[in-house]
Amino acid sequence: SRGCTVVVPFREEMAKRHLKVTGDLGRVVFMEYDLRNTPSLEESVRHSDIVYNLVGRDYPTKNFDLEDVNVEGAERIAEAVAKYDIDRFIHMSSYNADKNSPSAFYRTKGQGEEVVRSIFPETTIVRPAPVFGFEDKLLHKLAGQANLFTSNRMQERFRPVHSIDIGSALAIMAEDDSTAGETYELYGPKEYSMAEIAAMVDREIIKHRRHINLPPRVLKRLSEWYNRLIWWSQTCADKVEREFIDQKVDPKAKTFKDLGIEPANIANYTFHYLQSYRSSSFYDLPPATEREKREEKKYLHVIDDQ
Repeated sequence: SRGCTVVVPFREEMAKRHLKVTGDLGRVVFMEYDLRNTPSLEESVRHSDIVYNLVGRDYPTKNFDLEDVNVEGAERIAEAVAKYDIDRFIHMSSYNADKNSPSAFYRTKGQGEEVVRSIFPETTIVRPAPVFGFEDKLLHKLAGQANLFTSNRMQERFRPVHSIDIGSALAIMAEDDSTAGETYELYGPKEYSMAEIAAMVDREIIKHRRHINLPPRVLKRLSEWYNRLIWWSQTCADKVEREFIDQKVDPKAKTFKDLGIEPANIANYTFHYLQSYRSSSFYDLPPATEREKREEKKYLHVIDDQ
């Protein structure tokens, strides 16, 4: 509505085409880039007033390991931002980002934060919790059939956050210059274990997804072999390591409250995002919470406190 032009750097043609229709003609501009090609990065940011760095990877590939993307890639982008004196730079990190973490992903995210802040001190750092929404890697992974093996009996605990809330927070940061140089931990209102969310998903899709627990050493070796065999994101040894690390919130970081946002609870959105996983026999049934309320009304509860 204000005539903003959005520059979207991309690597793969098919991965960006759906974004073309999200703006008026000429307002969504695509530029091909390579994370190791500094001129392509500079060309992508040089005319911008604000830059969001959403480049990240939580599994290694034969071309890029986690440090290549989360540390060295973030460094090149921050240098390009600093070179052209961009007004605002918002860097997407991760919950549990810590340079001393046993997880390579959390460790490189923590290192990346330090690097971008050293180059561009006014960087706004955003640490989202595991995100749920359309095409997420949480609800859809649990609802699918491929999520078979686990290693910690799904006891990892975290506070899932709605993708819409993350988007709203990023939009506010673009408008509010007081967010420059701050760190934000963005997480949902309630903590769950992965097993609790899996049970919620099973109840909503009216199916039971089986999960087999394997020793971490076995699953790590299996994941390494699997990761070499396929090119798309499925699993890796570091994801097994992350199953044993609960979410920790930095008490010094700001939150949704500082942005005036009330985060949504994942329990209120499972039907919205998972209805398509139901069979045709149950597709039109109401959400699980409504069915439970109807079932509850069939019974008379008597409390004897004498």
